[in-house]
Amino acid sequence: MKKRVAIICGGRSSEHQISCISARGVLAAIDRELFEPILIGITSSGKWVKLNSADDFAKDEDGLPVVPESAAEISWSEVKVDLAFPLLHGPYGEDGTIQGLFEMMNLPYVGSGVLASSVAMDKTFAKPIYADFGLKVADGLTVHKRDWVQNQALEIAKISALGFPLFVKPARSGSSRGTTKVKSESEIATAVEAAHLHDPKALVEVAINGREVECAVLEIDGKATASIIGEIRVHEPHEFYDFEAKYLDGSTSFEVPANIPEKITNQIREAAVTAFEALGCEGLARVDFFLTHENELLINEVNTMPGFTNSSVFPMLWQASGMSYSALITQLIKSALTRESGVVR
Repeated sequence: MKKRVAIICGGRSSEHQISCISARGVLAAIDRELFEPILIGITSSGKWVKLNSADDFAKDEDGLPVVPESAAEISWSEVKVDLAFPLLHGPYGEDGTIQGLFEMMNLPYVGSGVLASSVAMDKTFAKPIYADFGLKVADGLTVHKRDWVQNQALEIAKISALGFPLFVKPARSGSSRGTTKVKSESEIATAVEAAHLHDPKALVEVAINGREVECAVLEIDGKATASIIGEIRVHEPHEFYDFEAKYLDGSTSFEVPANIPEKITNQIREAAVTAFEALGCEGLARVDFFLTHENELLINEVNTMPGFTNSSVFPMLWQASGMSYSALITQLIKSALTRESGVVR
């Protein structure tokens, strides 16, 4: 008998559109001989709706799909499924909130649990854990909105002391929304306020001069397994891997596998598994690193629900490692169905 899988997308975060793109990809590739997908959207205002197909998505001003506010609202009592596949990125989906709901419902779900999802989402909490497990992180500090409002001059002085260039980003956001590269003290205020539009806690980090490399980690038979390594190359006019470069104007290319010596490749793969296990992740994660020109490896972040279209980095790395997009989806669902439930496990 087929398992009914709720593919949940959209949500209240700034990554709403990317979530819908991921859902379209999974809908197209899921093995329908094994699973019956049920598409559930969460609008930007937080309303839960049932969509009949990917054709029911509306479009925003950039032509990206969104869950339509006009769709009829539903309640979970109307949804009879065996498992949830929450393709939600950012706050209210990737941060432990919806995972807590599923735990309360005793509903199996794809991906990490409440605590791992929450900690991975908040880079200011995750960085000390990485460091405690021997992984190098970029120097930085946190700017709370309350402190910024009370004494902006002091916060600017602390940020300037890190040196330039540096990056200012929301502590709990993704897809580079609200992220700014800052080259001088005069640019700090605008960058912090842009980050605070997405999160009252902003993370400031020194810029790392090096290559951006990524590794996909997948739980197979209960064991965290690393993919081959890929490298992101950002082309002009972009200076870094921002939202437009990622999704809108094709200014990014991917080298898979990355042209990195075997010894360093193995180091990166080991570090990815270490980060995955340090946070207590489950199911899947994409681990992002910086590799300096001196071959020093620094961890950037762990994404517990990375972009999941056929052309996204996580599936791309596993396809290059020998697992097709459809097989990857099946592996994640089967793994989630066999996982022991409960927030303490």
